[in-house]
Amino acid sequence: MTHPARDLLQTTTAALAPDPRSNPLVPRIADGTAPRSVFAVLALEQSWVIPADRRAFEYLAERSLVRDPEAAAFFATLAEGEALAEERLASFARACGVNETRTAAYEPLPGCQAYPAYVAWLALNAAPADVVLALAANFSAWGGYCATIAQALRTHYGFTDEACAFFDFFAEPSPELESRATAAVRTALDAGRLDETSAQRYGRLLQTYEAMFWNALTAAP
Repeated sequence: MTHPARDLLQTTTAALAPDPRSNPLVPRIADGTAPRSVFAVLALEQSWVIPADRRAFEYLAERSLVRDPEAAAFFATLAEGEALAEERLASFARACGVNETRTAAYEPLPGCQAYPAYVAWLALNAAPADVVLALAANFSAWGGYCATIAQALRTHYGFTDEACAFFDFFAEPSPELESRATAAVRTALDAGRLDETSAQRYGRLLQTYEAMFWNALTAAP
């Protein structure tokens, strides 16, 4: 018999699963019809997203440490993961022809940066346990996108394993992160500190901003 926390994570993830039509780009990458130029833009946008999310997660971990240590452990693990992802992103960017000069001159797309801006809002304003639930649901969709992209980059675009490591990292299931999310949600439920309505709202907005990210990339010149 599963714990209510695990059940809640599963049902929330299912309820917030994105409409396949909300992401027009990943299916095109999957079948090899997306232009190679979009990968440089993806790398450049992620060079803004990853460090921003890392700092937001670090702040959430700090906010949670005293009252909600299980949530703090979840956010600390996320922050560590973003740091590792940033290292792998450099290899992908190089494979896309992105250098320091291009990175410095790049103007990020508002539609792509709405997601990390909202994560920062959550870090400042939302109850940590509610954010755990919302993020856990969103990460499921993101991981699936990354798995699809990693395979397509190798199959259709000739990228090396090193260049694909950024997407491999997010595509790989993380039992540790799942365990920490379950512990944080369980503790909040037991203490009556989890607002499911707020968590669902946050998760819905995260999924919407995720869709905006991919749509902005699709429309990028």
